[in-house]
Amino acid sequence: MPPLTGLTMPLTRPRPQPYGCGYNDSGPPALYGGQLEMSDLKFQLVATDGTARRGEITTPHGTIQTPVFMPVGTLAAVKAITSDQLAMLGPEIILCNTYHLMLRPGIDLLEQLGGVHEFMGWKGALLSDSGGFQLFSLASIRKIREEGVDFQSHIDGARYFLSPEKSVEIQSRMGVDIAMAFDECPAYGLSREAIERSLELTHRWAIRSHQTPRGQSALFGIVQGGVHHDLRRRSVEQIAAIPFDGFAIGGLSVGEPKNEMIKTLSFTAPLLPPDKPRYLMGVGTPEDLLAGVEAGIDMFDCVMPTRNARNGTLFTSEGRVGIKNARYRDDKGPLDPACGCPTCQTVSRAYLRHLYVSGEMAAATYNTIHNLWFYLDLMKGIRQAVASNSFRTFRETFLARTGQSAGTSSV
Repeated sequence: MPPLTGLTMPLTRPRPQPYGCGYNDSGPPALYGGQLEMSDLKFQLVATDGTARRGEITTPHGTIQTPVFMPVGTLAAVKAITSDQLAMLGPEIILCNTYHLMLRPGIDLLEQLGGVHEFMGWKGALLSDSGGFQLFSLASIRKIREEGVDFQSHIDGARYFLSPEKSVEIQSRMGVDIAMAFDECPAYGLSREAIERSLELTHRWAIRSHQTPRGQSALFGIVQGGVHHDLRRRSVEQIAAIPFDGFAIGGLSVGEPKNEMIKTLSFTAPLLPPDKPRYLMGVGTPEDLLAGVEAGIDMFDCVMPTRNARNGTLFTSEGRVGIKNARYRDDKGPLDPACGCPTCQTVSRAYLRHLYVSGEMAAATYNTIHNLWFYLDLMKGIRQAVASNSFRTFRETFLARTGQSAGTSSV
């Protein structure tokens, strides 16, 4: 398909209505009348290649080229590297986390210090997680009710309460470009009935999230439903009826088999509104990113490149490298001869192994710089392939070169 030049899609949202507006089972919530205002976020679809999409998202802190990978800076920092080093790598958007930042340093202090951008010295766009996934992972110290979630801090045991309204308020005070609606992320293996109840709660929380004033921050809704396709479809119908600025697929990569994740992703993504950004939350490997792009996803985030870097697992053009392996003890070659990152241009595999087995902090820095460069460079290649109508060839070549098509994952 030829490029769709000049197709700009300004996103609109209604002025927030008071909480408690009614809705019934016969249709979408009756909360969206009244005067509309323009969102600060705009989405432009530039080209398609089958179901793969190439686009641009305009935010108050710059334009994001999609498909995009967002490095995770949970506590307003991408682990092991400085904000200057992060900027050198060139991501146009990164992710921070509501739950962690509300606990430390706290939203009052963070707002006093100018919000997350000024706090961490970041000039690009920011997306914040609502805190829903973190509360999912704290099952033993939280209680979910209609109003929100009561939980204990993992830091000191202090008690807190987070609701859809509070989550969106905190994200707005953080000054992020894109906030996420508050949702419940059900664990894999729950009964269908439990997932269905969770889905309906997420829908009610989505309504309340959308009604909450949020300043200049855009707001994305989140689709749930486990691996049940009919529940996913229902969730899309419910969440897409609310005029969010974008839509996310949540509740994947939470323990389900990989083939179930891919099937659910491939089923759900095409159901999302085509004129707004589509975000796959918390996924995943380079192969997952390729599968997501093929399904029509525009945005990704995952801790995998940074966490694996700190654990000594590095992504290369020939597959994964476990740098602590003794075979690299006297290897003078670069980590990846095909890579242009500062790590590969300046130090050897032998040196990286030495740093890692010696417990040097520099190991995490060198490794993180490389892994993030690899992910960001992969997304650049994907964008070029979609624009030139050659994505399928690009994907097959990548999988064959890294050994993934043959089921191998390390070298």
